[in-house]
Amino acid sequence: QLCVVFCEELKCWCRAVVNSIMCCADHYQTECFLVDYGKYTSVKSKDIRVAVEKFVQIPYRAKKCRLYCTKPVTLRVNLCEDTAKI
Repeated sequence: QLCVVFCEELKCWCRAVVNSIMCCADHYQTECFLVDYGKYTSVKSKDIRVAVEKFVQIPYRAKKCRLYCTKPVTLRVNLCEDTAKI
């Protein structure tokens, strides 16, 4: 469900999807995915609001995605010889 959260890093209210909720000493901490910025952030539960319907209907600016059929490579850096090889 889409909600609105206050992001301390960006200093603004952002649309987000809550991924997980953790209980802290005196409050709940939530991990959220900011759908317009494509990043994850932690937010206190007091900084979460219900999104207005018109706000929900705006298309997202970022999408979650994964790379398909890619092979990871390893970069080996030799500091003594000042070289790098894949």
